[in-house]
Amino acid sequence: MKTFAWRRALWWGGTGLFAATLLGAAPARPSAHEIPADVLVRAFVKPEGTRLRLLIRVPLEAMRDIEFPTTGPGYLDIAAAGPTIRDAAQLWISDYLALFEDGDPLPTGEIVGVRVSLPSDRSFGAYEDALAHVMGPTLPASTQIPWQQAMLDVLFEYPIQSDRAEYSIDPGLAHLGLRTVTVLRFVLPDRAERLYQYAGNPGLVRLDPRWYQAAFRFVALGFEHILDGIDHLLFLLCLVVPFRSFRGLVPIVTSFTVAHSITLIASAMGLAPSALWFPPLIETLIALSIVYMALENIVGAGGNRRWIIAFAFGLVHGFGFSFALRETVQFAGGHLLTSLLSFNVGVELGQLFVLVLMIPALELLFRKGVPERLGIILISALLAHTGWHWMTERWSVLVQYDVRWPGLNASFLAALLRWLMLGLILVGVVWVLRGLYGRFAPATDAGETGAGTGGGPGKQASEGGSPAYS
Repeated sequence: MKTFAWRRALWWGGTGLFAATLLGAAPARPSAHEIPADVLVRAFVKPEGTRLRLLIRVPLEAMRDIEFPTTGPGYLDIAAAGPTIRDAAQLWISDYLALFEDGDPLPTGEIVGVRVSLPSDRSFGAYEDALAHVMGPTLPASTQIPWQQAMLDVLFEYPIQSDRAEYSIDPGLAHLGLRTVTVLRFVLPDRAERLYQYAGNPGLVRLDPRWYQAAFRFVALGFEHILDGIDHLLFLLCLVVPFRSFRGLVPIVTSFTVAHSITLIASAMGLAPSALWFPPLIETLIALSIVYMALENIVGAGGNRRWIIAFAFGLVHGFGFSFALRETVQFAGGHLLTSLLSFNVGVELGQLFVLVLMIPALELLFRKGVPERLGIILISALLAHTGWHWMTERWSVLVQYDVRWPGLNASFLAALLRWLMLGLILVGVVWVLRGLYGRFAPATDAGETGAGTGGGPGKQASEGGSPAYS
């Protein structure tokens, strides 16, 4: 019996080893479940008469969990792939797209044309070329192309009422890759184009927005940006910690607002340097602004000139706001100035919202928690510590760039002239603000000069009075 058991064990072991050897020797095939790291999607949308055409190109390897027919060492079997690639277009593209006419959803698009293309094909550079390519003859069946390198081109058609209606799209194609970038062109009936480029899912995109639609979108973007920008919020906190009365805050907040509005608009108009080192420089200066204002709160500098400092650092923060606007200004359509002003309005509304929450919280802290002067020092020390770490980290990034002085040529002189014009505008604005704030100075000095000096708050506290800035 023992001999029989040993023979059976040896037989099963040998069989298992033989099967494992065969599996190991078999050619490896990429998993159908692998997600591509980077996917580039190209698309055209054009309303024509009573139909809207959507041309789209995606890498075939983004169509996961689908077994494409292959020949040889993994070449796509083009002759037999027709039904499979049509199913892939429906499953991975059509089911994730939603288009709207005047706000009403369009029915599911009909697949009119579908084909496989070589990665070297350049027909999606223009709408007419892409349309002719998709509707043209397919690749010869003898074409040898690995299925992972092939491109999938699809033409969808949607019934519409008029090609002059308002169209929007919700392109949920981020699932195609770990990072999906889409280049979308909307071709208007007069052949003008609106170009959009975005990563992931941008939400609802109005392809040719009206001015009020662009304004509403950018007000919301500005409001969200100020709430997400923790460095801007910390600088705002530095500004208002010693000045919490309405009269004390008006010159400071107004100066900051006017300054960042100027550089925000100037940057959007192309006046900001386009060098790669400029954004890291601005981010470093923003961190420096937090450190400087926090240290000023600690040492107790006078408040009469704070509006000037707020104005200077507001210019820096305005460039920071413009960096957030660069990727979204494309959604303005033909309403660039309206969108810029709306974004700025959204930023101001966000600031007001933060101040409404921040000032009562500080008042409650200084009345019920810690003495006012001690509280200002503690909060400012924490802000200075945070800003210092940000500044050193951002400086280490900045010094990695090769900053070179531009050559003396016509382009440099034109840029210098624009900067001189901007400088004259800034001088004029400062002159106007100084004249306006001069009228408030006597009243402001009477109740606010104790800000951060240590004399005003301590004196009133010893007399049992209310805080100097409330």
